[in-house]
Amino acid sequence: MSDQTNLTAPNFEKELPASAVLGLSDSGQADWPRLRGFEEHYLSRRTFQRAYVHAALGLFITQLYLGVAGPLLVGLWLAALGAVQVCGLWADRRRYSLKSSRGTKSGFRGHSIIAIASAVVWTVPFVVFAPYGSQESLTTLLVVAVLLIVVRIFLYTTTPLNLVIATLINGAGASIPFVLAAEWTVVGAIFLFSVASVLGAIEIGRAHMRARVAESVIAEKEEVVSLLLREFEENEADWLWEIDTRRRLQSVSPRFAFALNDSVAEVEGKPVLALIAGEKWDSGDFPPSLHELADKLRNRENFSNLFVQVSIKGVERWWELSGTPIRDERGKFTGFRGVGSDVTEQREKIEYLARYDTLTSLPNRLMLTEALGDALEYAQHWRTRCALMMIDLDRFKAVNDSLGHMTGDKLLAQVSARLQALMGDNAIVGRLGGDEFAVVIRDASDLDFIRGLAQQVISSLSEPYQVDSHTLYVGASVGSAVGPRDGRTVEELMRNADLALYRAKDSGGGEHCRFEQNLHASAEERRQLESSLRKALGLDEFVLHYQPVVDARSENVVSFEALVRWNSSEHGFVSPGKFIPLAEDTRLIVPIGKWVLRQSCFEARNWPDHVKVNVNVSPEQLLEPGFHQDVIEALSASGLRPERLEIEVTESIFLRDASIARNALEQVMALGCSIALDDFGTGYSSLGYLRKLRFSTIKVDRTFVQGASQGSNESLAIINAVVAMAKSLDMTTTAEGVESPEEAELIRNLGCDKIQGFYFGRPMSSADAKELFDDHWKRARQA
Repeated sequence: MSDQTNLTAPNFEKELPASAVLGLSDSGQADWPRLRGFEEHYLSRRTFQRAYVHAALGLFITQLYLGVAGPLLVGLWLAALGAVQVCGLWADRRRYSLKSSRGTKSGFRGHSIIAIASAVVWTVPFVVFAPYGSQESLTTLLVVAVLLIVVRIFLYTTTPLNLVIATLINGAGASIPFVLAAEWTVVGAIFLFSVASVLGAIEIGRAHMRARVAESVIAEKEEVVSLLLREFEENEADWLWEIDTRRRLQSVSPRFAFALNDSVAEVEGKPVLALIAGEKWDSGDFPPSLHELADKLRNRENFSNLFVQVSIKGVERWWELSGTPIRDERGKFTGFRGVGSDVTEQREKIEYLARYDTLTSLPNRLMLTEALGDALEYAQHWRTRCALMMIDLDRFKAVNDSLGHMTGDKLLAQVSARLQALMGDNAIVGRLGGDEFAVVIRDASDLDFIRGLAQQVISSLSEPYQVDSHTLYVGASVGSAVGPRDGRTVEELMRNADLALYRAKDSGGGEHCRFEQNLHASAEERRQLESSLRKALGLDEFVLHYQPVVDARSENVVSFEALVRWNSSEHGFVSPGKFIPLAEDTRLIVPIGKWVLRQSCFEARNWPDHVKVNVNVSPEQLLEPGFHQDVIEALSASGLRPERLEIEVTESIFLRDASIARNALEQVMALGCSIALDDFGTGYSSLGYLRKLRFSTIKVDRTFVQGASQGSNESLAIINAVVAMAKSLDMTTTAEGVESPEEAELIRNLGCDKIQGFYFGRPMSSADAKELFDDHWKRARQA
């Protein structure tokens, strides 16, 4: 590889000194021994041509001077000429037989000695024979010398130094008779011709050496390609293939023969399509991929990475083939050449990955869809029933968000193992994605079997899980649909089972719901409700109501909680319990919440300075990068002091991205606003959150208040614990859901600071809220 680089260097091609051409020096980094080896081999191949020329000219001189110089002198000269040519012939043949690719100094000297000896012998006729002949003979002898020099330029092209030496010697020898005769014009002509011949020899030698360089580079490239191809076949699983115009194999490599499960001799010259089609060759029933290959070969088209299904001695395999047409120097098509490899294992792996879930090793959505299609076809043909159960894990998102996706993945693996253990020959379970699974029941003639399997799934998946050092609890909701009653296509059955699952989730989870026709009406209602909700802000359909929060001791109003209400022009009054979850699912809660924040701040300006406004904030809002900027804009536009705004959040905000939620709340607190933790104790443990983020208020959920009023020791203990903890952390407590004077007195005795509930006021309009203060001021003035 380095030789090739040196030979083709730009400086070497542009300038080749005469000394380097003559072999007197080595220029640059080129591999000169290798180059001169090429030259010597080229010279050796012309040995007989040189011998023939010398013999012919020698016989001509013999005939010219035999009668005048005498047989003895001419015979001795002719013998010397023959001896020199024989030595040259022997030296060239010996050099050629060695087949060495590198020139040597001894070989260089040998060629030079032969050239000098030959030139000296050819000088003898001018020095010895010329005096015996006439002027016409001398002129003829001079013509022979010129012819000899010209022929040498052709015969000694590769060794210009030998040509230069011989030309100078013969030119000097030819000048002797004319010098003696004082014919200086002829001497000058001989000199000029000799100089021109020398210069021409050098230029021709330079051009010839450049040609040898090109041949050397081509030879080395072919050698490198051959080495790479051999290494490619020896070290890779791929192999080379070649066919002629009749699509018969030729130049079969051992690796390709091994792929054909045969020997090289057995497959050489055989039709390639017949070999890879196997038993299907006679019937013509080929796989589509084999037809495609045949078309490519017939149309003489290039092809790359073509997957072909082949049959090798009855064994089905998959090959990946690439090929290109071969054409000779005249552009005539001579066949195909290409590369191939056996990709059966890779294809099987790809097919497995396409049909199975990598995390749980369960069938994926594609395979479940195919299985459901087969079950539907079977049920319609034999007039039976099949079924599809959709399973969704309850509370899985909380695990994923709080403990990370690695823990969630391990939990899913355990869930899949439990589901597989429940399946028999009549059912196949797979993972649709995320925490959603599905079961295809081929024969669902017994509807009790579906109900029983659903209950087993719920019961099994509700058992505790041990993941790393954590004990985790999740549940499952199941929705089912029976085919072809609930759907005659895969899409219909999956949609209806999903509707049933949504009903199960909507009812609190941990239940199994069968598909019913009225679920379509519920889904359509939800779709229409979502469409109207997207237009509600623009149509100014939202209104805020305010529920008072009073001091537990004085029962004076200390704040109002802002509650959004929706009076739709299409659906009438819509319950918050219906549209708030829909807004959160669709993220419409973000613009709605921004509007609530702004409107409530504007309304609070109409209240006394000591009365706060409490605004509920969704987790979706806190995850928005500019939430604190929304608060700043609402306070700036309304002119409300930050101390009068209290943001209410639930524990669920910390389950999505605790760091983002915490940063957002800290920025709001830095403005001077206060933060209240709503629904404390009903969801997940909040002790860690209380330590990391300083809340101003903890709101005790109405379920504990109602439980305490009914004498529940657990509820009483929880309220006492919350109150004690809040006081130790310098926080206030607000009890929700107080609906009677007895409950108010109980909460007051338990130590809560503030009370909220129907007993002190239902959610009211902004006008009614303002009127409360107007009445209070009137009574104060009257007193």
